[in-house]
Amino acid sequence: MKYLHIRLEELMKERGLTKKKVCSALEVERTNFNRYYRDEFQRIDANFLLKLCEYFDCEVGDLFEIREQ
Repeated sequence: MKYLHIRLEELMKERGLTKKKVCSALEVERTNFNRYYRDEFQRIDANFLLKLCEYFDCEVGDLFEIREQ
């Protein structure tokens, strides 16, 4: 079965960022961020997606990949 993986962990490691720093910069609650970080989301908020793209200076396609479980 396939699932959509959001590459937060990888992007954060590349830039030496912590969850605390990202959550603070994006003004998002840690519990909400953790759902995305652990791929435990059903839907993604468009405004949050835009914030991620701006923060990581990337395109939407750079944030996601399809993986096998």
